[in-house]
Amino acid sequence: MKTLFTIAISLISFSLLAQVESDTTYWKANGNISLNFSEVSFTNWAAGGESSVSGVGLFNLSANYEKDIVLWENSFKFNYGLLKKGNNKLAKSEDIIDINSKFDVKTKSDKLFYSAMFNFRSQFANGYNYPDTNTKISGFLAPAYITAGLGIDYKSSEKLSLSALPASSKITIVNDDALSTTGAFGVEPGSKSRAEFGATVKAQFKAPVVENVNIDTQISLFSNYLDTPQNIDIVWDFAVNMKINDFLSANFLSNLIYDDDIKTAADDDGNGNIDSEGPRIQFKQLLGIGLSYNF
Repeated sequence: MKTLFTIAISLISFSLLAQVESDTTYWKANGNISLNFSEVSFTNWAAGGESSVSGVGLFNLSANYEKDIVLWENSFKFNYGLLKKGNNKLAKSEDIIDINSKFDVKTKSDKLFYSAMFNFRSQFANGYNYPDTNTKISGFLAPAYITAGLGIDYKSSEKLSLSALPASSKITIVNDDALSTTGAFGVEPGSKSRAEFGATVKAQFKAPVVENVNIDTQISLFSNYLDTPQNIDIVWDFAVNMKINDFLSANFLSNLIYDDDIKTAADDDGNGNIDSEGPRIQFKQLLGIGLSYNF
């Protein structure tokens, strides 16, 4: 039932989107490509150290449509990076697929909209329990998250958007036999998906801080009506983009995730044995300087 609800919302949203005119005068699109690199090398270095080299590619695109009372906002984020440390094999340092689409219809208020939202989030490549590259712990569509919802969107300005979607569905996909068999990422052991029905609250803020320095942050909160609704799933993305000149930039990215259904094993006393397993805050950050191109 919950899966059908998600599909129904998606079909309704895309049927509305299909009615949007293709006249390019109502579209605004922009994007950015960045390639960040870092390298450390040691040769006969008496103080010690370990050589490493890494590279990260960042691709961001937005395409927005606005005409009369209709506003359709789309964003696409694709990041991928690799790290080579010492004699270890290549390891992922960044891997994100994040697609957002929001279809708004203006009410009598200029700041309040009826809203339909869709989000897809996954990754490109397999992840391993590094430095062990034989133990696979993730992959493409393992996991993947699809969230869709209906509600209202409040825009106090072009910088800030607040969405409340009381009719939302979240589907967790684990399209990998080995991972789904163990019940990874909250699916039932042997099942490749898990559907939840609840409410989503989402906030996004995007604005320049000073000249050539921009902040883009968004947080999404989801509560499952039917199973421990007090345990809120959190996804918070934060980015600071600094333009040095037309072709050089610096980027700081951080991602915080909390999902009550994802159980993480931990060695609490550091003796090499697993002492506990449960939901934990996941956090990742990236700082890079490199080539950048805006279009």
